[in-house]
Amino acid sequence: MQVGYKLPKLTFHTRVRDDSIGGPNPFRWQDMTTADYFAGKRVVLFSLPGAFTPTCSTYQLPGFENGFADFVALGIDEIYCMSVNDSFVMNKWAQGQELKNVKVIPDGSGEFTRRMGMLVRKDNLGFGLRSWRYAAVIKYGVVEAWFEEPGICDNHAEDPYGVSSPETVLAWLREEASAAA
Repeated sequence: MQVGYKLPKLTFHTRVRDDSIGGPNPFRWQDMTTADYFAGKRVVLFSLPGAFTPTCSTYQLPGFENGFADFVALGIDEIYCMSVNDSFVMNKWAQGQELKNVKVIPDGSGEFTRRMGMLVRKDNLGFGLRSWRYAAVIKYGVVEAWFEEPGICDNHAEDPYGVSSPETVLAWLREEASAAA
């Protein structure tokens, strides 16, 4: 992935809460496009191997959630967490994490992740195809900054974490803001 790359255009199949439905499961399907998420906004997108996994649930997602105000102060409109998981899984994970700021994007088929060049096999963990861990600053649908964990390959024995951390992305945004001032 390179700075200046325009995000692939596709549709994400999401489930959204709709209280007009009533009952114990008030959700409906809603298709969202790349443009719906990224057009006219400067966002942080981070992707990880799977919802409910230890590093993702303990460090990466909470770090972005808790640091949201710092990101907004540096010109970020939204923070999105993506994973090659379906909408049911992503919504349940978001609920369990009590998210208020970070929005989840389900890439259930891995198509977005594949087009980003980040789809890897995780058969060694019983996961199948998943995303390699990365983060990006996206401005109006174009990659402004890229943070990819080292060693991308199929069935990697480890799950590196650091380059795509909220702290690393915040440091870049602060540096970029200082240079512009």
